[in-house]
Amino acid sequence: MFSRMPSRSGPSIRFGMSGGPPPSDIIALIAVLFVTFSMQFFESTRVVIDLLRLSPDVWRRGFLWQLGTYPFVGRGGPSIWILLELFILYIFAKDVFARLGRRNFWHLVAWAIGAASVCAVLVELLAGSITGEAPFTLIQGQRMLLVIVLAAFATLFGNATIYLFFVLPVQARAFLWIEVLIAFLGFLGSRDLSGFVAVLVAVGLTYNILSRGSLRKLLREGYLRLEQQRIKWNLLRMRKKRGMHVVKDDEKKSDRDPWIH
Repeated sequence: MFSRMPSRSGPSIRFGMSGGPPPSDIIALIAVLFVTFSMQFFESTRVVIDLLRLSPDVWRRGFLWQLGTYPFVGRGGPSIWILLELFILYIFAKDVFARLGRRNFWHLVAWAIGAASVCAVLVELLAGSITGEAPFTLIQGQRMLLVIVLAAFATLFGNATIYLFFVLPVQARAFLWIEVLIAFLGFLGSRDLSGFVAVLVAVGLTYNILSRGSLRKLLREGYLRLEQQRIKWNLLRMRKKRGMHVVKDDEKKSDRDPWIH
């Protein structure tokens, strides 16, 4: 069960740093990302990385596992930037993990990853002619994990103050929109429409799951809405089929149901 109501209050936090021992799950996640990031620079292991990253091979060759493996393959050039990204991921993921617990944390990550990748693939199939030459660029590797973790932190600790670059104070909830803005700027440069849509899906799903209380509740609400709409359509079809129409009872001005045969 996720937290019923996200915490809108919190202490001032520098880049999400809070007390407590580092969770082994998050340490392992950072290690996997760094190892896979390093593997891409060696000819003997690069083929493994290519098989794990999200690509058009999902529908061309049936590589369906890429829908779930792409965020765990570190991406980027051999620069200090990868260390900064992993550092930011670690300090925010640590707080989210501590708040949600192991089971809920990984359930959230899994659902966001899966929904984002499926939507990205559908967009690429439907609008591939207008997307960029390199689809899914915006969501490869630690980038998607950063999107999910930052959206989760912004939802759970909405009023916490984050000091960007240790100077600029920003309320955590603003990161929901900051992520969308950064993704849009990335889209303008890469024309990666599928990746941009995936970011929107990941942010929106993460916020809804955590703000509504539980994933099960969110899915049930969605199912009930669809069922309600289906019943309305069936009733409308039955009325048209049986020739039912509305008649105004002017003489008796009855309050009875106006729908009659």
